[in-house]
Amino acid sequence: MTSAGSLRHRVVVGGRLARTWRPTGTQLRALLRSTITSYIALGIALYILPGEQSSGPIPVLVLVVLVATIGLLLRPLLLALAVLLGSFGLLLVGILSQAIILGVAIAISPDIELASTAQVILVSWSAAIVAALVNWLFDAGSEDSFLAQLLGRAVRVARRQRRAGNLAGHGTLIIQLDGVGETVLRQAMTAGAMPTLSTWLRGGTHTLRGWHTGLPATTPAGQSVLLYGDTTQIPSFRWYEKQSARLMVANHPRDAAELELRLNHGQGLLADGGVSISNLFSGGAATTLLTMSDARLPPRTTRGFASFATTAGGLLHSMVVFVGVVITEIYQGRRQRRRRVEPRVRRGWLFALLRAVTTALLRDLNVALVTEQIARGAPAIYVDFLDYDEVAHHAGPSRPESIRILDGLDRLLRFFADVVVATGHEYSLVVVSDHGQAQGATFDQLSGGPLHGLVDALCDSPEIETQEADAVGADSAPAERWGPANLLLTGVARSSSMAGRAVSRSSASSATAADSPDGAVSRADNQVTLGEGKAAKSAKSESDRGEAAAPTGVVVAASGSLAHLYLADHPGIASSEEIHGRYPRLVDGLAQCPQIGVVLLRPSSAPDDTDVLALGAGGWRRVHSDATTSGGDGDDPLSVYGPSAAADVVALFAREHVGDLVLLGRFDPSTGEVVAFEELVGSHGGLGGGQTEAVFIHPSDWDLPLDAALSGRQVYEALLAHVPRSGDDAANTFAPRSEIASRSEIASR
Repeated sequence: MTSAGSLRHRVVVGGRLARTWRPTGTQLRALLRSTITSYIALGIALYILPGEQSSGPIPVLVLVVLVATIGLLLRPLLLALAVLLGSFGLLLVGILSQAIILGVAIAISPDIELASTAQVILVSWSAAIVAALVNWLFDAGSEDSFLAQLLGRAVRVARRQRRAGNLAGHGTLIIQLDGVGETVLRQAMTAGAMPTLSTWLRGGTHTLRGWHTGLPATTPAGQSVLLYGDTTQIPSFRWYEKQSARLMVANHPRDAAELELRLNHGQGLLADGGVSISNLFSGGAATTLLTMSDARLPPRTTRGFASFATTAGGLLHSMVVFVGVVITEIYQGRRQRRRRVEPRVRRGWLFALLRAVTTALLRDLNVALVTEQIARGAPAIYVDFLDYDEVAHHAGPSRPESIRILDGLDRLLRFFADVVVATGHEYSLVVVSDHGQAQGATFDQLSGGPLHGLVDALCDSPEIETQEADAVGADSAPAERWGPANLLLTGVARSSSMAGRAVSRSSASSATAADSPDGAVSRADNQVTLGEGKAAKSAKSESDRGEAAAPTGVVVAASGSLAHLYLADHPGIASSEEIHGRYPRLVDGLAQCPQIGVVLLRPSSAPDDTDVLALGAGGWRRVHSDATTSGGDGDDPLSVYGPSAAADVVALFAREHVGDLVLLGRFDPSTGEVVAFEELVGSHGGLGGGQTEAVFIHPSDWDLPLDAALSGRQVYEALLAHVPRSGDDAANTFAPRSEIASRSEIASR
């Protein structure tokens, strides 16, 4: 089509849209509410300044209109400027954009004057805070106006895509609710906390299935099978690799990048033009946004990121909510202490800040990025929301604050369904989780010390010093909590901006000075890694330079209710005889510890012997490669963990880099509680308490076996069969909304 023909076509389409457009009641209510909110916010912000800035209510109303009009005109220019300045420029413009718009409006307004630029910035920020509080009163939360802005922009982007001839076909949106177990999800729906999901299931558009994660029940292992179909590479959340004398932690950007190379064998779920958002691994996606294995801020061309940073309802909204989450967390933690809720762990300012990063800043950014990709018609989108997992670790999986997080995630599911309908695209909506959680007191609380302290005491050879994987932090500073902060800070450090260089220099200096486990910072190749213990930090940095001498003790790598122990200087997997010869008291001492449920190890060093010994306080069994048991004495220590425990153990020992000893925290079936080796009241990684039972909610017309819980590999194959692949007819033409997408309108009512 010629340029003249294209212009004529756009004029015709624009005229048709103008003739058929009618304001809806929802749009008029939103406009009226926005005007009232802005009026109240600006009025209060001007009032709190010393002196008289306005002669009455009418000038404030005029200023509201001017701000709205000038914002409409200037935001495209500010957005373009932000894109030119790069990722840090987006954040800077996002912080100052409201002040710029307000400054221009005040310069035009004849009746309102501010004495300085500082006052303009103060008024703009005060107005944003007041607006968030007003919206909170309207909505019991301040996210509705933010989501409305995203929805409006998505509709505009989708219209431009269609006018430009960029037509999309059928797509798949996969939303991972991190750490949400099947039992908790069903309880939340029964309690009315997840009405959107309940409507989908009751309406027949979707089916809820459980899938069994096996060992380890962790996000890295879960995403490796969901995104790549791999069940061999990842034995835990963190583990030790003897060949390189290196501690691997899956949510450290450098380690995640290395794991990505091991996993990517051309079978990535998102390999054909897909989008990975806020995951550990990319799944082979062409577009990776906030993905740990490529830890960078979204590029300057990512309009969803630019829009989030520069609109009033984006970054400013998130920062206000950030403060609200911190206050909420401090209150909820103190309420647990006052009520003497047990079990519980310490929840202080540090966790409050990290929770706010995950459940305010990162969540809002994820929503903006997903919305943009839906509007553009990306064929496959996979996004991970960490909100529930983060809160449940410290509050408890079934505690009120955790269920409240599920309610917020359910509203996001409804919002994404609305975006699909409003943009006219055809998407299958899928909800999946990577593992569940189990509640319980920690090893440290019950035993009076961390796990590595017990190991050290049982080894008690004066010439051999136990080497702890992450030193103090292996048991008291959980690795998972630092993931979002590490991702965002590494993204800034890897940027070429002035802020990136400042963060990089700051992390380098902090790495040499930090001694506390929660305050430690390491840096390698512009990777910012918060939360490492000093011993592990030193060992990793030395091994990275090729200077580390192989440790001679026992390395302890704890991940929730699962722990791997390594004889660091023993090549391969040490057998029970070799461990007993080296540390005569270690195996029996661990098996008799009341907080350890099972000790797992190889009975023989023969290369063809794949059996596993399972030892507990009351007996032992030999587990064969076909998951049957034989021999032994006394009670079977695996029986309490359920009928699939033996198969899970066999599958774990078939993975790479499994410990010479593997420990499972004690499980009490009468209470459903599991002992965690990290300081987490809600944990996962091992067996017991529902941590291995994840969820898979898919369109009802997908053909899947119905007779038993699915395996991770089956979920991967089901997703792979329904994610658009290159060459599909649907990928080349824009199809009308599917029945599934149309039925999702039910959930938006």
